[in-house]
Amino acid sequence: MLSRRWMMAAVLGMATLAMLSGCKKKTTGGPGTGEGSLGGIKGGDITDGSLNTRPGDGSLETRGQFVPVYFEYDSAQVQAGERAKLEAVSANLKQNSAGGVIVEGHCDERGSREYNLALGERRAMAVRAYLVGLGLDGARIQTKSFGKEKSVALGHDEESWSKNRRAEFVLFK
Repeated sequence: MLSRRWMMAAVLGMATLAMLSGCKKKTTGGPGTGEGSLGGIKGGDITDGSLNTRPGDGSLETRGQFVPVYFEYDSAQVQAGERAKLEAVSANLKQNSAGGVIVEGHCDERGSREYNLALGERRAMAVRAYLVGLGLDGARIQTKSFGKEKSVALGHDEESWSKNRRAEFVLFK
């Protein structure tokens, strides 16, 4: 009888441990809601974000030279008020023809990881398309999505979320 109770407690403990290890904190909104309402879309791989070189050639990169482009909630459309920022990026790249730019797409915390990776990629691609439309060679523009993994504002309100819905620029030579 004692061994049966012990076995039952062990099984119950292991089941509890398995359930707890698989849990994660839920974000605002449930599956299928919020920033990222198409939860089934798969995104690309996430790296640790420590980009130090252009993929493949070992060149140095420069961050923070340009102001981020911000997006509306659950949108990848470049807003009219953000276009001057892209024109500044374009002008700089046209003057410095030796390098290129990586456009990094970011999202706020709402929605699934997978959807936000896809949305971040759509944002980066929209910025890339706009830059190509301004006359830049598309071969000089790379894209990367971080989804919701690299927040700049850690609050759980619209003020923070609006700062996290962005595209940032990394120059490389």
